[in-house]
Amino acid sequence: MKRAWMSVLTVLMVVPAVAAGQAPEDSFDYWRPQRDMIRYGQQAILMCNGMFTSNRTLEQVFDEELAFFPSPVGTPRGGDYEIDRQRRAVAVGVPGRGTPVMRAAFREGIGCVIMAPDQTFEDMDDLPVQAMAPPLGDAATIPWPLGDLVPEQPLPGGVDATALQAASDWAFDRESPEQVTISLMVVQNGRILHERYAPGFDLTTRTRTWSTAKSIASTLIGIMVDTGRMDLDEPLGLDWLPRAASPDTDPRREITLRHVLNMSSGLYPIDNAGLEYATGSGLGYWAGASSVRLALDRALIREPGTYWDYENSETLLAVHKMRQILGNRMAYLEFPRRVLLDRLGMRSTLLSTDRFGDFILSSQVYTNARDLARFGMLYQQGGMWNGERVISQEWIDFVRTPAPSTAGRGNFYGGQFWLVPDERKGDVPPDAYSTAGNRGQFVIVVPSHDLVIVRRGLDYGRQGFDRWDLTREVLKAFPGGG
Repeated sequence: MKRAWMSVLTVLMVVPAVAAGQAPEDSFDYWRPQRDMIRYGQQAILMCNGMFTSNRTLEQVFDEELAFFPSPVGTPRGGDYEIDRQRRAVAVGVPGRGTPVMRAAFREGIGCVIMAPDQTFEDMDDLPVQAMAPPLGDAATIPWPLGDLVPEQPLPGGVDATALQAASDWAFDRESPEQVTISLMVVQNGRILHERYAPGFDLTTRTRTWSTAKSIASTLIGIMVDTGRMDLDEPLGLDWLPRAASPDTDPRREITLRHVLNMSSGLYPIDNAGLEYATGSGLGYWAGASSVRLALDRALIREPGTYWDYENSETLLAVHKMRQILGNRMAYLEFPRRVLLDRLGMRSTLLSTDRFGDFILSSQVYTNARDLARFGMLYQQGGMWNGERVISQEWIDFVRTPAPSTAGRGNFYGGQFWLVPDERKGDVPPDAYSTAGNRGQFVIVVPSHDLVIVRRGLDYGRQGFDRWDLTREVLKAFPGGG
């Protein structure tokens, strides 16, 4: 027995010491197989949308959409992927090599949907579609902003053309090769003053909004609040997972719509610590898991409203509540077009879903620069469009009000919109606010100058394009703005 205890003691002595109160760190990535599956699924979605939603060539997709991949599967000349052009679908991977083959398929009115690892192209007919007829008329013959017919006319008096071009050059001619501007628009009082595209892109090219989608989601939620179907300060009342023994004792029952829109629910974060592409929302984005289940299956670790933590699932919870209230699946799928997109002439915007028909409105939206300019104009015009109110001034005030949980950190975030942080209010108008998406997707609204600025990017690597610097440069072209 003494020898046995001595053996245990010897083992304990060779284990590396951990400081008191400090959690040990793993040296092995236990989630590598899931990361590989998600990486394959992400490539499948980006290839599928790149070719069949954006109408880009395979070479363009590899050169730009996949530029931030450290090691994409294959090359434009071929590799371990399959493109079914007739069915508009993509598979990445080869059976029997460990990582599941991941497939994405284009669906009418939605864009590409990621399939589960155990699904094949034969299961495509089970994926959701949104079959509403397109809006009437030809956008090319309808005047801006409801259409794309824009007359050529000189700049308004007082606008400095040289400074405006300099701001455009600042956006496109980046010192960092990781920042790739693909489009820039400057709109004042609804009039397009500047519009520019990188080679290979034009006004019809749809690209992914990434988290700019969150601001679109917030607008749809605002319409629900304005019409009395949702309330900012009522508990969400969702069926949280895992289910508590009694809903009345579940602390998550205190979480409100305001909390999640402020990124302050207090729920356990699933996308932190490098786990977004392992066990977090990436499973829904890129691997065919239910985006809703991932959002619901989180414990409460902080008092709601007290701590800001940027999580894709916060947006998804609000959208899930919207679906519950709308009830009918078809009504839910058609709701964005009926109340927002078609009213603004956003004909090129596709809101994608997971395979269960839930909108992934935290990221998965494809659109073009002009549609995002229209979206920004709605806010610049105080919620009015074509003489009708689309969203209330009260909702705009909410999205522009700093989340209480950011008070000690710069007041930089509102209701799914980003605000000018305190440290930038000396060189950027403090009333400006913005959407923001990965790889440099920005819609910036500057009410004091009646301006909307849209910058689309395919940034990669460390990225770092500064939307407030862009705002500063553009404002040099306007009286009192430089």
